[in-house]
Amino acid sequence: MNQAQVMGIDLGGTAIKLGRFLADGTCLASFSVPTPQPAFPEAVLQALIPAIQRLKTEHCQALGVGMPGPTDASRRLAKLAINLPQWHNVPLADWLETAIGLPVVLENDANCAGLGEAWLGAGRHFQDFILLTLGTGVGGAIFLGGNLFVGRHGAAGELGLLSIDYRGPDCHSGNRGSLEQHVSAQAIQRETGKNGAELAQLAAKGIPEALAYWERYGQLLGVGLANLLYVLTPQAVILGGGISASADYFLPALTAEIQDRVLAPTREDLTIVVAELGNRAGMLGAARLAWQSIGKG
Repeated sequence: MNQAQVMGIDLGGTAIKLGRFLADGTCLASFSVPTPQPAFPEAVLQALIPAIQRLKTEHCQALGVGMPGPTDASRRLAKLAINLPQWHNVPLADWLETAIGLPVVLENDANCAGLGEAWLGAGRHFQDFILLTLGTGVGGAIFLGGNLFVGRHGAAGELGLLSIDYRGPDCHSGNRGSLEQHVSAQAIQRETGKNGAELAQLAAKGIPEALAYWERYGQLLGVGLANLLYVLTPQAVILGGGISASADYFLPALTAEIQDRVLAPTREDLTIVVAELGNRAGMLGAARLAWQSIGKG
C-alpha cells in the first residue's frame, strides 16, 4: 500500500483507540490499548508512543488526536481534561511530534466525532447540525455552514455543560445541574444503579419502571436541546455515544418535549437522528483533522 496515509487517535478515559486511514476514510488498521490509570499526562504519553509506532508506516504523513476536553485555538495544547488528572495546558502535540517525527494536531473528542459524522456518517447530509455524544459524559459539536465551530479560543461547543437545573448535581466543570449530570451514563448509574444497556433490556421486556425512566430521560434531554435549538436553529440533531443505542425508548419523549417547548419556526424541518459511525467516529474525525492539517482534507 503506497498511498498516503494518516493516523487518527481517540483518547478516552479507559481506552485509547488508534487507526490508520486513507484520504477517502478507508481504515487500513486499527486497535485499542488501555488508558493508564491514573491517566497522568506523562503516563498517557508513554502508552501512546509505542502504540503509534506499532501503527505507523513510512506512508503516514500526519496524526490527529481527539482529547477529552478543550484544546487551544492552535490545536497544540490540551487545555483541560475534566475527567483526567493533571491535564492543564499539556503540550501534547509538541511531545508527540518530537517522538514520532510527524505533524500532530489536537481537537476535542466530541468535535472529532462530529468531524467523523460530517465526513462519512449521519452529518454528511447536513450543513448545520448539532452532535451530542451521550456517554460517560455528554460532549457536543456544532457545525455551521458545513464547518466545525470552535469559537475564538477553540473551546466552544461544550454542550453537555449547559445547565438545565440551577440547583442540580455538581458537575466536574464547576457548574451545577448541567445536562451531563442528568443524561450521561454516570447520571443513569447514579440514579438507577444500572447502566444504559441494562435499562434498555428491561424496557424491551416492558418493565414499567424502565419505560418510565427512559421517558423522563427523553424529557430532560429535550429540555437541554430546546435551549440549543433556540440559539442555533440547526437542520439536524445527531445523537451519538453509547446511550444513543437506546434511542427507541427515549426519542418519543424527546420529540414531544421539543414540540412543546420550541416555537415552530425554530424547529421547522428539524431532523433528529442517531449517529452512524459508532465508536469509530472519534478516530475517523481525528484522521479527517490530520488530512486537513496538511492541506489534503
